[in-house]
Amino acid sequence: MSDLPRKAVTRTAKLAALPLGFAGRATWGLGKRIVGESAEIVGRELQQRTAEQLFKVLGELKGGAMKFGQALSVFESALPEEVAGPYRAALTRLQDAAPPMPTRTMHAVLEERLGSDWRDLFMEFEDKPAAAASIGQVHRAVWHDGREVAVKVQYPGAGEALLSDLSQLSRFARLLGPLIPGMDIKPLIAEMRDRVSEELDYALEAQAQDAHAQEFADDPDVVVPAVVHQCDQVLVTEWIDGIPLSEIITDGTQEQRDRAGQLLARFLFSGPARTGLLHADPHPGNFRLLPGGPDDDEDWRLGVLDFGTVDRLPGGLPAPIGTSLRMTLDDEAETVYELLCEEGFVKESIELDPDAVLDYLLPIIEPARVAAFTFTRSWMRSQAARIADPRSPAYQLGKQLNLPPAYLLIHRVTLSTIGVLCQLGATVRLREELEEWLPGFVLEDELTEEEPAAEA
Repeated sequence: MSDLPRKAVTRTAKLAALPLGFAGRATWGLGKRIVGESAEIVGRELQQRTAEQLFKVLGELKGGAMKFGQALSVFESALPEEVAGPYRAALTRLQDAAPPMPTRTMHAVLEERLGSDWRDLFMEFEDKPAAAASIGQVHRAVWHDGREVAVKVQYPGAGEALLSDLSQLSRFARLLGPLIPGMDIKPLIAEMRDRVSEELDYALEAQAQDAHAQEFADDPDVVVPAVVHQCDQVLVTEWIDGIPLSEIITDGTQEQRDRAGQLLARFLFSGPARTGLLHADPHPGNFRLLPGGPDDDEDWRLGVLDFGTVDRLPGGLPAPIGTSLRMTLDDEAETVYELLCEEGFVKESIELDPDAVLDYLLPIIEPARVAAFTFTRSWMRSQAARIADPRSPAYQLGKQLNLPPAYLLIHRVTLSTIGVLCQLGATVRLREELEEWLPGFVLEDELTEEEPAAEA
């Protein structure tokens, strides 16, 4: 690939080919059925061809298309198994890699942003990118003071590409929707559009990463690389080695899966409480498992990358989340319903049965009911099927609920994290993390009672 496809007409043509391709393959499948091939074989081939085309196009385009593919990838666990198989390999490839921009283009960006003598800033610099993602690629280097660093270089025209892709994808949202049962694609794309300017601003990303790096500097479980240098279109941070979470998903031991899952849940809920920021891009490509945890060298820590998308929550996660979760677990249907109405999850024009709302919520929050919960693809699929089946009471009730704008990103991040936990097949003590970090989940008088015991 020579360069990031920037012309709107080129990118539009590639994206417009997706629904046409889906229709063509459906016709091909019908033809195969007519000549006698089994539905199972035809279905499997159809899904494989669809997956290959969809993620080949998304990966080549980078920009918003690539980002949309990464967002979808964490929900792969929700797909029925006969569908998930062909998609899984294509989705996983999107989580870590994309075709790189040419070396000459990358050098031109560095010269423009760091100066003609940019090479003097580095003792070593690897032209071959270590990773390539939606709006930029990362190069491994050695800073002039001897530190190993990651140099993130933004693709020229990335902003234009992001907006163009997401505008086109929103037109095809209805066709893309069946990829993930029970998920409304259009709000996901709209929310991505709203965040474009933030993600392109490496100064904002550097501020968010620096806040996390300082807060987690001495943390025994979570590692956030420090910011070394930042300017327009270039961000230099400390390099961290480790096993990508995508590799743990495919080849990790159960011990690694459980440890990664526990730390991922811990980071999700502790980050807002400790920094006032929510890391809002939890796909596996942004996490590493590093050896050397708090107890011994054979333990593991979680390395966290890419702070380009964050939700700013100065008071931490909203207390109504923890309060409603606790009350749901206590079967307080009326009180939960009143709180959901107050927060805007139920519009004033709609009246629902509180017990039906409770029945809708309870299966979803099952992981918080027990001391340890094993997240599996089958559990995720059962939840997706329950909510996506038009014959299900949960489907009918879910259509009447509302997601207030203030909760949109929190909701997506939580769902994405659960998707990754299910891909890992991890057993996680989620309730423990909720009690520690989620405001409102533990009553104030319970906290007061625990403090003297802790001091003793």
